Amino acid sequence: MSFQQGLSGLSAASQSLEAIGHNVANANTVGFKQSQVQFSDIYAGTLTGSGGNQIGIGTQVARVAQLFSQGNVSKSDNPLDMAISGNGFFRMSTNGAISYTRNGQFTLSKEGYIENAAGARLTGYMADANGVVAIGAPTEIIINKADLMPEATSSYELKLTLDSRKGNLVAADFDPTDPTTFSDSTSAPVYDSLGNVHTLRTFYVKTAGGEWSVFATNDGVPVDTGSTPQGLIGTMSFNEGGVLTTTPSTMTVPMEVTTGAYTPYNIVIDHAGTQQFAQDFGVSRQLPNGYAAGTLVDFSVSNNGEIVGRYTNGQVNVLGQVILSNFANPNGLQNIGENQWVETAESGVPMTSTPGSSGLGAVQSGRIEESNVDLTAELVNMITAQRYYQANAQTIKTQDQILQTLVNLR
Repeated sequence: MSFQQGLSGLSAASQSLEAIGHNVANANTVGFKQSQVQFSDIYAGTLTGSGGNQIGIGTQVARVAQLFSQGNVSKSDNPLDMAISGNGFFRMSTNGAISYTRNGQFTLSKEGYIENAAGARLTGYMADANGVVAIGAPTEIIINKADLMPEATSSYELKLTLDSRKGNLVAADFDPTDPTTFSDSTSAPVYDSLGNVHTLRTFYVKTAGGEWSVFATNDGVPVDTGSTPQGLIGTMSFNEGGVLTTTPSTMTVPMEVTTGAYTPYNIVIDHAGTQQFAQDFGVSRQLPNGYAAGTLVDFSVSNNGEIVGRYTNGQVNVLGQVILSNFANPNGLQNIGENQWVETAESGVPMTSTPGSSGLGAVQSGRIEESNVDLTAELVNMITAQRYYQANAQTIKTQDQILQTLVNLR
């Protein structure tokens, strides 16, 4: 009697219900990928080969495949949370053991490591003090909370519009404390090697129709360039169209600091683009570099995985870079629970690179990838699996009735 077909059908339907139940239970699990039970038929082997007369003996579970389709991406209130939009897995390390996950819910440990709820640490590339990412062997990412070192000002882009209507003055009469000895001026904060801020003020003295002398003071004191009069750092000439003709357009300002320990330094002012017109004095570009020391305030992750820190001095600096891994056969990965998979021979070796490259997806900061379980579809599948179970139970009942009929023959 063919009880075997019914029994195999009951077993298959039961395992299908287990997979459906697992999917439903993880409908709210971040980064979860639903499972799908796939079946195959069973035929008894024969030595002679019965051809078209062969009857199958039931069904079996061929494999339980995971569907790695993209889940919905939703906003998170945790800035450390990350979602992968596209292919790839976060590469995690647990005491050196590597695993992979799509769950990007991360926190910062007391040591500064980015880790998940299971204690696995996110891996990637670290950056040096200058924000240069060292691409090489992936390592556990640790957030460097050290202060950002100060940088002395070395260049100063300054684009002006000078008023050609101003009267001519005598450069030798320049006095930074007397506004009648210069035509216009502007100032900007600059920094020495220790991050102390100083005020660099530049003065413009019109000496002829298209001729201007440029002076500078450091914290109110004329700079010493060895030129006469004191504080003179250069001259500028303009043609009849008001275009600067002096080349090069740069002037060097020696900075001497009298308070605290410091390193004397020079600032190169570039007046490229400065013009002379019959209009009021104006500043259209004023960009000195350099900054004071800064303390890390917070950090965020860009789409390409760069971890960018923001400091109290207004500067930003790259602290590291998140990497992603992908596999030729993701279904070959072994699920070890806690939203993590490990590499197997069937999955192939991982292809690891930065987000957005080599076919890998982008990383979205402050986002999470929801489970890809479709509850409506799972509930329909549950009804279908239940009917399969009932139908297979009915075949066993029918076979039992037939057997009872044979037993009752006289």
